[in-house]
Amino acid sequence: MFDIRAIRDNPQTFRDAWNRRAAGLGDKVDDILAHDTALRKALTDKQEAESARNANSKLIGQAKAKGDEAEFERLRAEVATAKETIETAGEQEEEARKLLDELIYGLPNLPLEDVPEGTDEEGNVAQKHWGSPRDFNFKPQDHADLGEKLGLMDFETAAKMSGSRFVLLSGALSRLERALASYMLDVQTGEHGYTECSPPLLVRDEAMFGTGQLPKFGEDSFRTTDGMWLIATSEISLTNIVAGSIIEATYLPRRFTAHTPCFRSEAGSAGRDTRGMIRLHQFNKVEMVSIVKDVEAGLEELERMTTCAETILERLELPYRRMLLCTGDMGFGARKTYDLEVWLPSQDTYREISSCSYCGDFQARRMDARWRPAPSEDTPKPKPEFVHTLNGSGLAVGRTLVAVLENYQQEDGSIAVPKVLQPYMGGLEVIS
Repeated sequence: MFDIRAIRDNPQTFRDAWNRRAAGLGDKVDDILAHDTALRKALTDKQEAESARNANSKLIGQAKAKGDEAEFERLRAEVATAKETIETAGEQEEEARKLLDELIYGLPNLPLEDVPEGTDEEGNVAQKHWGSPRDFNFKPQDHADLGEKLGLMDFETAAKMSGSRFVLLSGALSRLERALASYMLDVQTGEHGYTECSPPLLVRDEAMFGTGQLPKFGEDSFRTTDGMWLIATSEISLTNIVAGSIIEATYLPRRFTAHTPCFRSEAGSAGRDTRGMIRLHQFNKVEMVSIVKDVEAGLEELERMTTCAETILERLELPYRRMLLCTGDMGFGARKTYDLEVWLPSQDTYREISSCSYCGDFQARRMDARWRPAPSEDTPKPKPEFVHTLNGSGLAVGRTLVAVLENYQQEDGSIAVPKVLQPYMGGLEVIS
């Protein structure tokens, strides 16, 4: 969401920023200003008519008391005209507000100036590489082949129950998935200061709207018959912790984490990663969410959060790279995003495993989440300001499992267990 006064005062700034997102998107500014003008005119007409009605209503009684029939009739006609204007202006106000809201709430966040321009992932810029891909003395197998040959990854049985894009893990692989999540949570809470939460998996429209999944991306999520939504990420639940609140300055920064199932319809992804665990309808993820005061704190937190995610990859000894996303590849609510991409030997490429984004006050305005600055001599009663929000994966558990299987595979099809996970696996060193 955006401050309409800012658009009104600096239309070219918004035109330029949205055009960096997509060519021609900045033209929406003209529509916004037109709906805003119509809305303000309707409000003015309504207020003026209400004032005239109220003033003339008082005069009607005086005219009647004086026996001035002509004045009485004139005033009564003016009151009737005012009532018609109020009704018409009210309808115009409602229509203009509806059109303005639909337009503004459907527009993406403004990219920061240091975000590179581009239309798709080809415009992303590598910021960092860590680790070197392993040299195999045999042809590395795909994670799905490895899991199925071990008898611990079953897509066929999952499809019988739920259809495509589901998996049934069992035995040591199920435990390995749990171990990964537990390890991630232990690091994020014990070392990085995140507060662990166990949030709702079902949310209302307002929560989805607050973080930007609605109104534009409803088809990407699953909705229950009673109108609730299954979360596509616990970013939704965790960020909405502060919705509708005015937070004291001493509360910030606030950092939350959660390990939850996530549910995505994968609308529009037909033919992409149909085999294996890369793109499922249900998957597990450890999410990180931060609530901070302003842009300066937000950009510092983005670097910190990304490092928190990188720590997991480094301790698992998984090669990865950090990518700064371009304007055309960033998420709807982001102002700046780093993607972490892990090396997958079977694909001979890097694939996304975490995305860390700074959203500014975009989500806070939609959720009405604010903080109150501390009073000072100059400002004894400071006005509340919108918080700034960030979110990131720390990490996507299923994709991390995929990366471990492929990078730690051995020639006989067994999987070496990373050293940091062995205590979580009861000391098991090899899955075979």
